[in-house]
Formats: sequence, C-alpha cells, structure tokens
Amino acid sequence: MAKKLVGTLKLQIPAGKANPSPPVGPALGQRGINIMEFCKAFNAKTQEMEGGAPCPTIINYYQDKSFTMEIKTPPASYYLKKAAGLKPVGKRNRPRGAENPGREVVATVTAAQVKEIAEAKMKDLNANDVEGAMQIILGSARSMGIEVK
Repeated sequence: MAKKLVGTLKLQIPAGKANPSPPVGPALGQRGINIMEFCKAFNAKTQEMEGGAPCPTIINYYQDKSFTMEIKTPPASYYLKKAAGLKPVGKRNRPRGAENPGREVVATVTAAQVKEIAEAKMKDLNANDVEGAMQIILGSARSMGIEVK
C-alpha cells in the first residue's frame, strides 16, 4: 500500500547548515516531521556542495510521519553574485544587485561564466539546451544590474 501524502513544504536552507533552530525547526515540527532526522539527511546530501550555498528544498511529508526531499541547485542570482564578485552590503551583510537595474551596472560577468552557470543549473531550468539556459541566466543578470561581456 502506498503512503498517503499529507502535504508539501518548500524551504531554502544553506547547504550543510540545517539545524533545529528557526526557520527549519518550527516549519518541520508543526507538521510532525522528525527535525533531527531531516537535518542529518539534508546535511549528508549537501556535504559535497559549497557550504552555505542556499538550496531550495521541496519536502513531501506523509501520514506515517516519514518524508522525502528534493534538493535543487542554488538560485541563479547566487551564482551570478559569486561570479561577479559582489561584496556583502546592507543590514544582513548580503551581496545585492543594482538599485535601478537597466539604468545602473553594479558588476560584469563574461559569457563563459554565464555558460558555466547555465550548465550547473541545467537540470532545474526549463530549457531544452545550454543556449536556452544561457538566455534564462542572461535575463536574471540583466534584472540584477549585472552586465555580460
């Protein structure tokens, strides 16, 4: 007999840094998911990834309190900020794009870097080939105020 799916939960957790503190603990606890089991499984799956990279995670939880998780690649904006070498600013000390994208340029990346990002994100993008994936990444760069040369 198949397990009965109760719901789906989407979280963005830094790679290798899942712990029971907020926001992970409360989100899982109120749904009856074993928090420590999830944290150990997530950290084990993301240990080969770059530490601290934000990982969008889809968690399906079932009636018998078990769960499955699908970990996606970090967002394109994360890769673009890293490739452009943007420095952390602001209250939360995170790198940010342009205040007025399209009018100001905060950084530049090369077409080779865009291709590398597109290849890394290919499995999570809605594109048939690398050129189509590059167009998606170019659009993200444009909306962040990052110029591609």
